[in-house]
Amino acid sequence: MPVTLKRRHERAGKRYSDLKAWQACHALVLAIYKSTSCWPEGEKYGLTGQIRRAAVSSAVNIAEGSAKASRAEFRRYLNISLGSLTEAACLLELARDLHLLDQSTFCGLEIARDHAGKLTWGLYRSLK
Repeated sequence: MPVTLKRRHERAGKRYSDLKAWQACHALVLAIYKSTSCWPEGEKYGLTGQIRRAAVSSAVNIAEGSAKASRAEFRRYLNISLGSLTEAACLLELARDLHLLDQSTFCGLEIARDHAGKLTWGLYRSLK
């Protein structure tokens, strides 16, 4: 980590990993990876890859945005994260409808995704 970035985070008193929105998105990523590990090999570069990328993007954009110099830039990255969470919601529904996810697993992932979205939205609004 560059010294200037580390100092900025130390002055702010928080790292991206301290942000509840990032923690919720990271938990979602882990849950999605676990849930998709048994999907058909034929989906590896299709739905499996796409839903994993959407989930990862939600967390990564919070981390990247937190390192930006201005609130406006951070908000832009949070907006991208929110879009990725919406993409994940759509892909979760598709996976359920294709019977790749049972209803119980779908509900658990949707609850985690919704929680991550609410925290990310709250962080976004707090930076006005």
